[in-house]
Amino acid sequence: MCLAIPGKVVELHEDGSGIVDYGGVRREADLSFVNAKVGDWVIVHAGFAIEILDEEEAKKTLDAFALVLEGMEEEKLTRRG
Repeated sequence: MCLAIPGKVVELHEDGSGIVDYGGVRREADLSFVNAKVGDWVIVHAGFAIEILDEEEAKKTLDAFALVLEGMEEEKLTRRG
């Protein structure tokens, strides 16, 4: 299974690539499949931006991931305890 986490475009390069920020972790991505601008939220799969999201949708997705991670952490603690 592959999960794609929204990231925010923070830099564009002339070759169609750019830098995407995932909550402080920045990675280069190919942005040539979408018409992204600095400040846009994108979904990146295998190094390629495949969709632009509005900020509200990106935040909903990030909140959902946070809930899942929180639940996993609680389960881990319960199993240890």
